[in-house]
Amino acid sequence: MRTEDRIKSTETHQFRMVMPQTLNDNGNLFGGTAMQWMDEVAYITALRFTRMKVVTVAVENLKFRKAIKPGSMAEIIGRVISARRVKIIIQVEIFVENTDSDFREKAVDALFTFAAVNHENKPVCIDSNVRFEPNKQQAYSLAKNQAEELLKSTGN
Repeated sequence: MRTEDRIKSTETHQFRMVMPQTLNDNGNLFGGTAMQWMDEVAYITALRFTRMKVVTVAVENLKFRKAIKPGSMAEIIGRVISARRVKIIIQVEIFVENTDSDFREKAVDALFTFAAVNHENKPVCIDSNVRFEPNKQQAYSLAKNQAEELLKSTGN
């Protein structure tokens, strides 16, 4: 299977309803709950892509962009953006929708890094048939988007 096809076929989508038991005292979804949902989707995406045992190593660039309100539908999407010798990086985004309209917006996003491990939890190489680095255009596009979002969030 071509790398592009594998990336597309292993993109993971999960839907959740934001229920009262997941809310903090401000009436919004707990950030930790959002992170748990994202880690689960990232794990499933990494597992589907590598077909190997993987463990979470790092979470980077976690951004809470919008409060997630009760009664919202949340879609958590995970997609592989890099698979190296031992580590795989998954971009995860949460989009929220109101139940009474088609309005949809990004609420949270982050990059999750996983390492492939053996039965003793020691790092092992990811199968060379599935390894890839983003090409320069993909890497530039991702970096540009992150820079633009950083400038927006700081009011510049």
